[in-house]
Amino acid sequence: MFKKEWPKHSILAIAIVATWLLTYIVYKTAFSITIDNALQEFILFINPLSLVLFLYGAALFFKSEKAKNRYLLVMTLLTSGILYANVAFYRFFSDFITLPLLFQTQNFGDLKASAAASIFWTDIFYFTDFLIVLLAIKILPTVKISEKASSVQRKAYFILSAALMFFNLGLAEAERPQLLTRSFDREMLVKNIGMYNYHLYDVYVQSKSQAQRALANGSELVEVTNYVSSTQAEPSEEMKGIAEGRNLIVVTLESLQTFVMNNEMNGQTITPFLNELSSDEDTIYFPNFYHQTGLGKTSDSEFLLENSLYPRAGSAVFFTHSGNTYNSMAEKLGENGYFTNVQHANTASFWNRDIMYKAMGIDEFQDIESFTVEEGQAVNWGMKDTPFFEQSVEHMAEMPQPFYSRLITLTNHHPFYLDEEDKYISEFDSNSGTLNRYFQTSRYLDEAVKELFDELKEQGLYENSIIVMYGDHYGISENHNEAMSQYLDKEITPYETAQLQKVPFFVHIPGYGEGHVDDKVSGQIDMRPTILNLMGLDSDEDVQLGADLFSEEYEEFTVFRDGRFVTDENVYAAGTCYDSETGEIDDPAACEPYIDRTVQQLEYSEAIINGDLLRFYDEETGELLVDDVEDGVDQPQ
Repeated sequence: MFKKEWPKHSILAIAIVATWLLTYIVYKTAFSITIDNALQEFILFINPLSLVLFLYGAALFFKSEKAKNRYLLVMTLLTSGILYANVAFYRFFSDFITLPLLFQTQNFGDLKASAAASIFWTDIFYFTDFLIVLLAIKILPTVKISEKASSVQRKAYFILSAALMFFNLGLAEAERPQLLTRSFDREMLVKNIGMYNYHLYDVYVQSKSQAQRALANGSELVEVTNYVSSTQAEPSEEMKGIAEGRNLIVVTLESLQTFVMNNEMNGQTITPFLNELSSDEDTIYFPNFYHQTGLGKTSDSEFLLENSLYPRAGSAVFFTHSGNTYNSMAEKLGENGYFTNVQHANTASFWNRDIMYKAMGIDEFQDIESFTVEEGQAVNWGMKDTPFFEQSVEHMAEMPQPFYSRLITLTNHHPFYLDEEDKYISEFDSNSGTLNRYFQTSRYLDEAVKELFDELKEQGLYENSIIVMYGDHYGISENHNEAMSQYLDKEITPYETAQLQKVPFFVHIPGYGEGHVDDKVSGQIDMRPTILNLMGLDSDEDVQLGADLFSEEYEEFTVFRDGRFVTDENVYAAGTCYDSETGEIDDPAACEPYIDRTVQQLEYSEAIINGDLLRFYDEETGELLVDDVEDGVDQPQ
């Protein structure tokens, strides 16, 4: 029977086309990539091709057809693995993987519950290109004469690959000027240069970050401190020291978003105790308070709280820069007679806390080994919040006073599972099991916080303490927008997505008597200067990018880690300027003055972290240290 003679590079062509089209289909189905015009769609379509051509083109150097096919199988498996890893990661974090996260293996064991909830049997689809190439190798006849491609053919092939890459970059730069130098948005990078090129760019960025510290010197901090001193709001004199000498208790409300506050789900109140607390005479409640975390999630919120600096753009600063010098809130309180402590019923190494806490001057870290987890008290991430609070207060009763104790909750965490006896309300009825369960775990957290207040009163710690509570990051990602739209009864636009980044912030001062709701736009970066002023400690000379929320000079301008921002008049999201009141698209000129300031703040924070610039800062005198070239000793400037 006659057998058709296939061209000798048919398998290569099939592999390229299969990976190219699979990547584009995954872009459209697995990620929430916003497309505004035909050019953006075209760029998205072609951007996987240049690097796929380059990587797969190495097969042209193989003389053996068998070796060539094996190489292509390995490459399709590799690209499929990269694609799928990002899909699984995106399902929970709504973001793309970065290089440092691949080395954060200490967290993998604790992440297994969340990971398992993000994997489905249908995910075999993401390896379609590998299966197609494998099938093609089995079915297509092998050419009779196997030989390497000629030198001319290889040159032409790689010239085409390079030309396509530059063509892609040219279109991307035209669509998004300064994409590679001023973008903090990984979605924007993937949309314009492609998934595979993005990962190469990430390797470059992370390598550059490591080099920055080695080359940094104290003079780089001059520009940062000049910016801070020129923009820093003068702390409130009225609020200064109203909690001086008291114990400071800071509670991280895991994954709690503001949309559940003072709200119901199918007629059931979600957070009854926190609702009551928000209008308490001893509480100042901030409903327009935003989380500013990145991929480090809870650890990023801790970093913001302690340092009033933004976390890193593409990794968890707790991992990548735990050897830095910091001027943390804990260290400042410790220098002023406070015993400093963190309580968290999880493993000490999770998010590298055992190392980072030492860098931030925290006296004691009570991890899971400090708690007794009895039968029925364990939760997928550690210990349930109610018994955790009970034992935490017992620990506080034994601490030297005044103390600063930070409590990190666990139960209200993805995938939001609860035992039956802990369900105070029923599930929601959307198409998202994650959102449906989220209301139940939020209700459980609310009940646990009520128990915390009762325990503090019972132990005699309540009256002489100030209790600060904040939501650390979102619990419901953009992947559940359809279900959120059902609950909120409105379309989830980029404006609404930005609004959903609000997390509750409470400042509760027993006996204060002047509690109120403060509607100003604010964020987690403002917690450190606000708290320190309440405690009667000066921080206006510190290198911090936040401001005292009670200051008369406070400016309502809150920057997200990914480059979005919110002011009292506008919301800037997905490259669009929205009116903050109506959510309607506004004149771009209204947002333009804040765009460069947003980039500037994020860049200054990155420079401080990457260069470890605070090692050149004298905390006691507020003076900068510069490198004395002659004798190699840091001297005050």
